[in-house]
Amino acid sequence: MGVFSLKENNSFSKGLKDGIPICLGYLSVSFAFGIYSFDAGLSVLETLLISMTNLTSAGQLAAVPIITASGSLAELAIAQLVINLRYALMSVSLSQKLGESIKFRHRFLVSYSITDEIFAVAASSRDNVGKKYMLGLSLTPYFGWSTGTLLGAVAGNILPEGVVSALGIAIYGMFVAIVVPVMRKQKSIVFCVIIAVVLSCIFKFVPFLSGIPGGFVIIICAVIASAIMAIVAPINTEHEEDDVYAS
Repeated sequence: MGVFSLKENNSFSKGLKDGIPICLGYLSVSFAFGIYSFDAGLSVLETLLISMTNLTSAGQLAAVPIITASGSLAELAIAQLVINLRYALMSVSLSQKLGESIKFRHRFLVSYSITDEIFAVAASSRDNVGKKYMLGLSLTPYFGWSTGTLLGAVAGNILPEGVVSALGIAIYGMFVAIVVPVMRKQKSIVFCVIIAVVLSCIFKFVPFLSGIPGGFVIIICAVIASAIMAIVAPINTEHEEDDVYAS
């Protein structure tokens, strides 16, 4: 297999520029998370620290109910492992695009900043990506995610309770915006969502299952639904890889 390019894109300013659209998108999503987290009972500082130490919208949203319900660390850890396991696969793929300026010690910082959007931008680059570029690409989204969270949490602190509850609906709008477009393109995702919903209802309304902590319910439903669809309708990985690297 030939190598298309051995050049290294190591421009910090180019990374900042490429990260601006991600930053703007994260502002609205993290604002909704800030509202949601504060409304769930966490303080402004606790909410902000969650976003500053994590860059995973789905993981953070799953963590808040576990934290506020005084769930165990095991529930929290397993939920994050299941939800964020895709980042490990993204990191393995992106490692093939890292330039020579990114040494072993720098890879820890790169792995911390991997999100779906940052991965997509870095992986679609024609050239290898360097340390300065990845720093710039990660910095603006990180700023947007943290700032949006802070604004949302502060808004939840000063706005009337009715307004906060209304704004909290935005988090469900975010779920719809994420899931529905993919469902329209892939019928298998529709069935995966249906399976997860049915399982969730079973755990909610069946007496001997309703006592299982919410964190484990999320894990069980996600794993079972994903496993069933992985067997019934496996993803064509070659086609997905072509889509990621297409320019």
